[in-house]
Amino acid sequence: MLRSSDVVPAWARPAQPVGPSPWLLPDPGDDPTGLVGFGADMAPETLVDAYRRGIFPWPHEGVTVPWFSPDPRAVILADSVHVSRSLAHRLRHSEWETTVDREFSSVVEGCRVRPGEGTWITDEMAAAYGRLQRLGWAHSLEVWEGSRLVGGMYGVRVGGCFTGESMFHRASDGSKVALVDLARRWHAAGGAFVDVQLATDHLFRMGALEVVRARFLAMLAEVRDHPVAMRVDRLPVSRLVEPGDGTV
Repeated sequence: MLRSSDVVPAWARPAQPVGPSPWLLPDPGDDPTGLVGFGADMAPETLVDAYRRGIFPWPHEGVTVPWFSPDPRAVILADSVHVSRSLAHRLRHSEWETTVDREFSSVVEGCRVRPGEGTWITDEMAAAYGRLQRLGWAHSLEVWEGSRLVGGMYGVRVGGCFTGESMFHRASDGSKVALVDLARRWHAAGGAFVDVQLATDHLFRMGALEVVRARFLAMLAEVRDHPVAMRVDRLPVSRLVEPGDGTV
């Protein structure tokens, strides 16, 4: 079996230009609730312009698509994702592997289909992010147990910021491994941080920080034009365990 260091790296292709948005999006700093506005569309140029401004769509049933820029915003610095003792054990012993952009539509579907739970990922949303992926703006991270997809996440890259949209798991720790792997690939490629939008206890335990919106927008403006491309080849998750991981 080849070591990951023996593999010639394959890199995500550059994002294709999408042109200007026909919509004038509001200033995300104007509304204290984080709700920026309603309407527009989810064409690639609209979504790219929104993410470059720190805005994302979050559909709610019965209303025109709302757009948000939360205050505070949750981020994980790319070199600061936390690995617990149990997760470190999983990384060392599971023999799982990960890829990027191998099964984007399957990852989106995994995030959509959660028995007993609702979803905000409508058919329109799934199609819109599929278009972004084909243009090189959106990416998926897949976690594999052999040929079985056991977890993953997808999101949008804007320079050195990767905005995570959703995660899923079909085996215990599948989504955690996806986030750790994404953060490590992102850091190795020169990415600055992973935007996880809204913090949860789960994300706090994995290293998420809350920053005020003004600070987040400044961080985004600083890195949104940086050329960052992740490795996309199949790599073992055992490589993710570093000295100090799993100590608490």
